[in-house]
Amino acid sequence: MNFPKLSTALLMDRLTLPQGKINMVLDTDTFNEVDDQFAVVYALRSKARLHVEALYAAPFFNENSSGPGDGMEKSYEEIHRVLDRMHEKVPEGFVLRGSTRYLESLDTPCHSDAAGDLIQRAMAATEPLYVVAIGAITNIASAMLIEPRIIEKIVVVWLGGNALYWPHTREFNLEQDVLAARVIFDSGVPLVMLPCNNVVSHLATTVAELEKYVDGKSDIGTFLTGKVRACGRENVAGSRVIWDVSTIAYLNNPSWVPTNLVHSPILTDQVTWSADQSRHLIRVATHVDRDLIMTDLFMKINGY
Repeated sequence: MNFPKLSTALLMDRLTLPQGKINMVLDTDTFNEVDDQFAVVYALRSKARLHVEALYAAPFFNENSSGPGDGMEKSYEEIHRVLDRMHEKVPEGFVLRGSTRYLESLDTPCHSDAAGDLIQRAMAATEPLYVVAIGAITNIASAMLIEPRIIEKIVVVWLGGNALYWPHTREFNLEQDVLAARVIFDSGVPLVMLPCNNVVSHLATTVAELEKYVDGKSDIGTFLTGKVRACGRENVAGSRVIWDVSTIAYLNNPSWVPTNLVHSPILTDQVTWSADQSRHLIRVATHVDRDLIMTDLFMKINGY
């Protein structure tokens, strides 16, 4: 990998959120489970703070798909269903298909409409473009491998991996494409990492909570409640993690998602973290204010 080296001053500037409006794209494996749908709505309803330029469908492979390509296609279709239920009018080319596979080597990117669009948008940007990723980070890593100069133009905000003190980082987003994750952590791109276990995992909701605060108050609120209800979490005290919304919450108000500057970790072959204090700095979330984030999310789902 041959990426430009950012100066410490530029890196620190990029790792500080601007005061004004943020231009962003959202890369999402939307059909994977239920939290991506909440994140898409949250981003699009945060218009005072966020200008969403495009939505990218990311690959995934679990019980909801027959393989990464099928997962990407189902995510592409789910994005459109969410937009329809939001009654959101978007320009042509706003939703783009991503890769149908994961990286096979560190010098072989996966070409896709999403990767091409990201390169074009990033290189044309006059302000940093925030690349928010809530799935396997294949599309973003591929764009960086195709055009390494984009790391000078973007800030990546990724929900992926576990806390750096966790005994392993075998988390769904990261574990699907370890090579793509290595590209992100090793490249020097400005990165804000939101770890899953023991950090954003506090962002859980229940069917009862959704029925009280969003169900029936809008088409999209009813749609989202139905998604969680279909997961079968209506047992006593049953809850569902919707941690993908943490990325949008961080951009809306970083005090809701406190972060520390740390040296970018090394992702080992055992899918664990290793430390090297000579590496470049990234931001890593350490906590989430669950109640403030959920309040803001529910209000925006309801159109307030």
